[in-house]
Amino acid sequence: MFSHVMIGVNDVARAKAFYDAVLGKLGHKPGVMDPKGRCFYMSEHGVFALTKPIDGEEATHANGGTIGFRASSPSMVDDFHGAGIVAGGKPIEDPPGVREGSITKLYMAYLRDLDGNKICAVNFM
Repeated sequence: MFSHVMIGVNDVARAKAFYDAVLGKLGHKPGVMDPKGRCFYMSEHGVFALTKPIDGEEATHANGGTIGFRASSPSMVDDFHGAGIVAGGKPIEDPPGVREGSITKLYMAYLRDLDGNKICAVNFM
């Protein structure tokens, strides 16, 4: 459904280090910088990207927004969460664990990244 998700960050190099750590735990390669100073994480299912806002204003997080990254196991979710904390992210909501959805059980963990964006790793059980 989605081609890509791009978020605004205030320091691309700092954000890249954070996302290299957490996305690496989900099996993704380190982000690739382009000549415009943006960072891209490519997969067969889409692209996640980091950029400074093009309007020159400060990057802010989306209140109410969440970006979910698919994990192939609950242990990958735990690794994502742990790596995020070590890399400077803030744990939020409930600790990593099972959430009962209306259709299926999910194993999830939530973090705020270095710029306040709400992210999570999800394993569809």
